[in-house]
Amino acid sequence: MHIPDNYLSPSTSIMMGATMIPIWTIAIKKVKAEVPKTKLPLLGVGAAFTFLLMMFNVPLPGGTTGHAVGGTLIALLLGPYAACLSITIALLIQALLFGDGGILAFGANCFNMAFLLPFAGYFIFQFIKSKAKTEKGEYFGIAAGSYLGLNLAALCVAVEFGIQPLLFTDARGQPLYSPYPLSVAIPAITIPHLLVVGIVEALVSVEIYKFIKRVSPDMIHKETIKQSRAIYALIVALICLTPLGLLATGTAWGEWDKEEIQNTVANGKALGYIPAGLKNGFSFEAIMPDYKIAGLSDATGYLLSAVAGVAISIIAFKIIGSLKKRRSAKDERDT
Repeated sequence: MHIPDNYLSPSTSIMMGATMIPIWTIAIKKVKAEVPKTKLPLLGVGAAFTFLLMMFNVPLPGGTTGHAVGGTLIALLLGPYAACLSITIALLIQALLFGDGGILAFGANCFNMAFLLPFAGYFIFQFIKSKAKTEKGEYFGIAAGSYLGLNLAALCVAVEFGIQPLLFTDARGQPLYSPYPLSVAIPAITIPHLLVVGIVEALVSVEIYKFIKRVSPDMIHKETIKQSRAIYALIVALICLTPLGLLATGTAWGEWDKEEIQNTVANGKALGYIPAGLKNGFSFEAIMPDYKIAGLSDATGYLLSAVAGVAISIIAFKIIGSLKKRRSAKDERDT
């Protein structure tokens, strides 16, 4: 579901980034006002969770792969505004360090996965929970919110891909960016998410929520704040398991590089060319592209990438929390 650079036109990327600016601004204000400074480091935990979940690739029909995001889960644990910021940081780390998702497409990826997914999933959960006020109703609400939130995000990605050949073509009529129209992009992206990835998202979200509710109910949104070693133990366990994500081979749909895209098959025939926007567009070299480290095996590189991503996520929000504590202490001394 990560859109690479040059699959969307520059104008589309700018529009999506501009759309996210007020969303991020409101989210920051809400978190400052509503999230206690002692709970700010948990945003790093949320970022770590979603970062790790996205490393577990699931094989899909046609030789492609997909992954869970955990957006609704993070929204239920921390609130949707905090989830927006946590997932944004995870996506930023993925783009800058690992080349997973584009730099220009960062706004679009955040709109789909850091905004649409957690907010839709959260409010679907709240609606179902208000109607079914039992524990089973709560878990059904989590599953439904996770499933529908992810699939809504996937549909948005498909539309963003599919409108490109309608709006941006060269003199010969060939698409400049994503070459697949809505009639191809929507079924290619949404069907695997409806049949496989959405179910994985729902199951993973429910099981992790149950685990956290059992070992550390204080982490659930709006409850008292304590720390639990079990949460960090779960993160360590997920890190150790991340090499399993390498078992699913193949490139996720719409994430092909320049060489791969001309050989991709749609409607029974290969594309046969590289769209000019992809061929000559923006290029960024990540520090550890594709979660690989030169001189190390793929599994070792993947594992160390997981460690790096989690460490940066948690440390970043711990620093922010520490700065907020100092500012609060200074304000108290000045009054």
